[in-house]
Amino acid sequence: MRTDADPSAAAQNILPTTTPSLSAVLQNNGKTWTSYQEGTQLAIVGGKLTNTVKPQSQWTVPLKSSSGTSSTYTNPYNGSHQYNYAPKHDPQVFFAATNGAGSAQNYAPLEALATNLANNTVSNYNFISPDQYNDMHSTLSGGFTYNGVHYTGDAASIAQGDHFLSKIVPLIEASQAFKNNGVIVIWNDETEGDGASTAGFTSTEIVISPLARGNAYNSAIAYDHSSDLRSLQEIFGVDPSTGTPWIGGAANATDLSDLFRAGALSGVPEPASWAMMLAGFGGIGVMGRRRRRTLAA
Repeated sequence: MRTDADPSAAAQNILPTTTPSLSAVLQNNGKTWTSYQEGTQLAIVGGKLTNTVKPQSQWTVPLKSSSGTSSTYTNPYNGSHQYNYAPKHDPQVFFAATNGAGSAQNYAPLEALATNLANNTVSNYNFISPDQYNDMHSTLSGGFTYNGVHYTGDAASIAQGDHFLSKIVPLIEASQAFKNNGVIVIWNDETEGDGASTAGFTSTEIVISPLARGNAYNSAIAYDHSSDLRSLQEIFGVDPSTGTPWIGGAANATDLSDLFRAGALSGVPEPASWAMMLAGFGGIGVMGRRRRRTLAA
């Protein structure tokens, strides 16, 4: 997709059911998935957004952008009354197989993540997006004060995203899902220079895991976003070795094996639970849980 428009027939940016996506493939193979989106599934009272999460029976697929200021809403990560949800950072809504009314229960508010982690009830695959004020995309009006320093402009956007990660990453790390050989992957979904040419621009990818190589290891291998896709297909056992074709660019991508201890990605048994977090600033954070096993030396 080369448009930031909300998914719609008019925008012609909804991919048909014949176009495979990881969520749809997992669903078709008996796995569960959840898209956690900040600023969605919240009650509107008197025309104003609130912090009250709607009953799950009232959840809908969040196809429309939503932004503004509400005196009855306070963002739990930056303390402001501003909100800014953008479907462009919620990829599942652009696939017909995962954006119909029947998929509404798969789209949870970010407020539900802490409870599901505490109860160890996260889905097999969870995709998490902060809003555009917490993903280093947009600056809060008036800037942002972080660790006693007030920032404005781009510096404020970066501080907002950093503060979000300082809250959400420890939350995930404290969960049983992460401790049981889980992984958090943080990367940005775009770089300055995206457009006609991205030559000379690189993205960041950070892996945090009990299975990671550790010691600030810096891989010299060139990866792209399809590397994450290929790795997830391998981990979930939905790749050509099990009869499912590679999705998108995964066929020609290099998986993330070099970032993990030897054998961590190959021959992985059925994962107990995996979760992926997208921060449009981005970070995709991927977090998962699998059965404990002996790794190859």
